[in-house]
Amino acid sequence: MSDYPFFFTWTDQRRAVPIHLTGGDGAFVDTADGGRWLDLASFSFQANLGHGHPRMRAALAKQAEELCVVMPNAIFPAKQELAQRLLELAPEGFSRVFFTLGGAEAIENALKIARLVTGRHKLISRYRSYHGASMGALSLSGDWRRPPLEPGLAGVVHALDCYCDRCPFGHKVDTCQRECARHIGDLLQLEGPRSVAAVVLETVVGANGVLIPPSEYWPMVREACDRHGTLLVADEVLSGFGRTGRCFAFEHFDVVPDMICLAKGLTGGYAPLGAVLVHDRVARHFDDNVLACGLTNYAHPLGCAAGVEALAIYADEGLFERAAALGPTLLTDLRAALPAGHAAIGPSRGIGLLAAVELDLPASGWKALAAGLDARRLFVHLYPSRGTVVFAPPLCIAEADMKAGLAGFGEALAEALRAADADRSPS
Repeated sequence: MSDYPFFFTWTDQRRAVPIHLTGGDGAFVDTADGGRWLDLASFSFQANLGHGHPRMRAALAKQAEELCVVMPNAIFPAKQELAQRLLELAPEGFSRVFFTLGGAEAIENALKIARLVTGRHKLISRYRSYHGASMGALSLSGDWRRPPLEPGLAGVVHALDCYCDRCPFGHKVDTCQRECARHIGDLLQLEGPRSVAAVVLETVVGANGVLIPPSEYWPMVREACDRHGTLLVADEVLSGFGRTGRCFAFEHFDVVPDMICLAKGLTGGYAPLGAVLVHDRVARHFDDNVLACGLTNYAHPLGCAAGVEALAIYADEGLFERAAALGPTLLTDLRAALPAGHAAIGPSRGIGLLAAVELDLPASGWKALAAGLDARRLFVHLYPSRGTVVFAPPLCIAEADMKAGLAGFGEALAEALRAADADRSPS
C-alpha cells in the first residue's frame, strides 16, 4: 500500500514510483532530491512548450486575477479568442469548437456528436490505439487498458492496424495495396451499409508504437467514409500542436477529417483543456437540433487563457517548424545509439519530435534499462508490455541536449543488453 493519500495511475499501488517534482525550465525538470532530469518524453506527451515557461505562468496569473469561475454559456475574451484561433489553424470549413477538460472528454463528445448527427451507433477504431481512459474512449482503445474494464460501449468494432514494420496482412509497404486502409472500407460494408456513425483514428499512433501510415492511407479511409456516409474523426490529442512537425499530423496526409480531437499540447500541460473542432457540414446539424453535450467546467477560463498563450508561443518561437527541423536529428541519433546487429533491436521510426524503437528484452533487460536511464536522469517512455521505447521531447529542446540525451539512452541500452544477454546465457 502506498504511503500517500491518493491513487497512482496505471499501476498497482505497491509498485508505484513517486516522483517528487519541484520545478523546471525548458526541457529540464527538477526533483526534490536535487536532481535535474532531461525530459525526452514531454511527461505524458503534453509538455510541448517545455517546463516553467514564464509567459504561461504570467498568462495564468493574469486570468486568475480577472475571472476564474464561469457557467458553460458564459462569454469572455479568452474563450472567444481561443475558439477563433483554433478555427484559423484548422482546414477551411471548420466552424465550431466544443471545449472539454482533456483528451478523453474530447473523444467522448466527438462520439456523441457523431451519433447525434448520423442517427447511427456503431464506431470503428483500431487495435493498436489509445483514445482515453473514460469508458467510451477506452472502448475505442485497443491496448491493454481496455480488456480489464469490458464490456464497454456497445457497437465498437476494431480494425487491424496500419503497422508497416509488422503488417498484419503479411505484406511489405513497398508492394502492398494498402490493405490496412481497404480493411476499414470492408468493415464499413460488413457492419451494414450506413450503420457506422464514425471512424475514429489516431492520425499517427503515439504511445502504441509511433505507427506512421503511408501517404495513401488517410485519403483511402476518407473515401471509404464518404462512400458510406460515415464521419471521420482524427484523434490529434497526442500528435497535435507541432509534435510531428506540423500543427496537426493529418496535414502530412492530404486529408480533411470531419472532427479533430485536441488536448495535451493545446495548453502544453499548463492547465486542463481539450477541444473538438467540428466541420460546418457536421456543426450545422445543431442549428435546429439540440446538442446534447455539456460539462460544468466547459471552457474554463484558466484553460482558455493557457490555450491562447500556448498558441501565441508556438507561433512566436517557431516551435512547429523547430520540431520539423529537429525531427531528422532525433531519428538519426536514436538509430546511431542502437547497438548494430544485436538481435534485440527491432525497427525504429519517427516523424517530427516523435520516435520509437522496438526492443525484444526480458524483464531483467527492461529493469536494467530503467535503472540506467534513472542513473542518467533521463525521462523516456518505456513500454515493456509492448516492447517499445517512445521519445517525445519538448519542442523547445536544444539540439545539443537532445543529442546528449540520446547518447545517454544508448549507453543505458548497452548496459541493459549486457544484462539481458547474461540472463539468457546458459549457466
